[in-house]
Amino acid sequence: MRHKPFSIALIGLLGLVLAASAQAQWKWRDAKGKVQYSDMPPPPGTPDKDVLQRPPSAARNIVVVPYGTPASAPASEPKPAASAPTKAEQDAGARQKTEQERVAAKQKEEERRLAEQKRENCARAQAHLRDLQSGARLTRTNDKGERVFMDEGQIASESARVRDLIASDCR
Repeated sequence: MRHKPFSIALIGLLGLVLAASAQAQWKWRDAKGKVQYSDMPPPPGTPDKDVLQRPPSAARNIVVVPYGTPASAPASEPKPAASAPTKAEQDAGARQKTEQERVAAKQKEEERRLAEQKRENCARAQAHLRDLQSGARLTRTNDKGERVFMDEGQIASESARVRDLIASDCR
């Protein structure tokens, strides 16, 4: 008799568990009009009006009908989700993305290299124009490999050519 309070508590706890599971019952009317009971929801396509009881945690399906559509119009069935891509499709997509990234990186590197080369050419042309305008005596190497001094006409002609080069390449 000493264990009686423990037994009563155990029976009470068991009763609560059973009551909770009874609460988690579905009750609906099937297509033949027969009432069905289950711990699983009714089969898909069972009209909401035929679901007689839901577990408290089960949410109702709310159908939103666009404005202007009669409420009695049947709601369109939800479209099945697109199937997930296969491993081969994922791999092909990853390879294509990697190839695109590689091509883009190569193109960007080429653009960077050309921009650097253009900056260097511009700096050389500007330095050459400063030399031409400095008034110092300038020399060139002729066809025979000899150094010859440039006259004022040659300096003016070379200055005009370098200015045109700077105008086109130093932007």
